[in-house]
Amino acid sequence: MALTAPEREARTDSGESTASSVEEAFVALSAAAPEGWRVELIEGEIHVVPPANGEHEEIVSEVTGQVRDHRKDLGRYTGVGLRISDASPTGKVVPDFVIAPKGSFDDSLEYHDPGAVMLVGEVTSHSTADNDRGPKLRGYAAAGIPFYLLIDRERNQAVLHSLPVAKRYTRKVEVDISQPLSLPEPLGFDLDTSEF
Repeated sequence: MALTAPEREARTDSGESTASSVEEAFVALSAAAPEGWRVELIEGEIHVVPPANGEHEEIVSEVTGQVRDHRKDLGRYTGVGLRISDASPTGKVVPDFVIAPKGSFDDSLEYHDPGAVMLVGEVTSHSTADNDRGPKLRGYAAAGIPFYLLIDRERNQAVLHSLPVAKRYTRKVEVDISQPLSLPEPLGFDLDTSEF
């Protein structure tokens, strides 16, 4: 479910900023969301996402487990909020998983600067696929996150986006799920997608 707000800051008849109204609505919805639901602010729209299904979580577990097997020095984070300000003035997203040096999010913040993130990952579902392929792709690239791994269940593909420039990634490698996907250094291993 998405609640749309204007992308540009405007003023209501009472002089209130619509950007602050969107932020206030986002905060209220975040506080009221049931356990397991995610509330994200992407390109001026508030998205309320239901809890993931078991297949989704198995894929997240498999990817992060393979990272752990190859790079024990890296943290594998789920449920970490990122401030992706280039996606919208107050972009706040919660990726399915984030790979960053251990200790990168050792603070009390709910939403973090994405500067330490090496790889961000999303696993599509019917309710999130359009955002994962569009606004989040652009936002992660604009934030300079080196790698964006998209496990696209609807298209049966694993897609690695890399080399971010402005609001796009300049390199894209796709494989069918079941085929290995090479994750370049600093990860430096082949992701076994046959486990998905």
